[in-house]
Amino acid sequence: MTQETEDLDGLVRKRIRALRVAQGWSLEELAGRANLSQSSLSRIENGQRRLALDQLVTLARALDTSLDQLVETAADDVVISPAVDAAHGRMRWPVKGDPGLSVVRQRLVEPPPENPARMRAHPGREWLVVLSGTAILMLGHRRLRIETHQAAEFPTMMPHAIGAAGAPCEILGIFDRDARRGHRDEDADDGTKQRPA
Repeated sequence: MTQETEDLDGLVRKRIRALRVAQGWSLEELAGRANLSQSSLSRIENGQRRLALDQLVTLARALDTSLDQLVETAADDVVISPAVDAAHGRMRWPVKGDPGLSVVRQRLVEPPPENPARMRAHPGREWLVVLSGTAILMLGHRRLRIETHQAAEFPTMMPHAIGAAGAPCEILGIFDRDARRGHRDEDADDGTKQRPA
């Protein structure tokens, strides 16, 4: 057995035990859920029994996780640097675990548009939190104040726009693939429009 295989083997065993303990389950409870004997599960956790693929699949299901997550190793590129879009005052980080998601930090200085025709709608969902200041979220006919540390989540098919409430504010947003695509299309416009949410 190579060092890398031994490391993975030990990691999986620790993960099984940690997930069991996090659920508040005894060896007996998890063994019952996984159709294993309590002694077999104990030997798996303690490294006294070989890890078999069929048992790992069963244990993953019993622990409400996937086999991929159970055997996942730490990636070398844990730290992610942002892509900076100075023209729009944004930083964007991809989410490796879900390539469809993006995290964006933006400084807003302008209020949202008063004209409903300037609000946008597109497929997707967005979630945002105000890091500092106060933001105004125009959502359909509603005008919502979002204070520092408050968050909003909404479907982007609802006409929407976001801006600052008097003074600059910073927001952190999470966009699914469709919402990100909708904003990329907006950024391709002439650049004079206020950034919708």
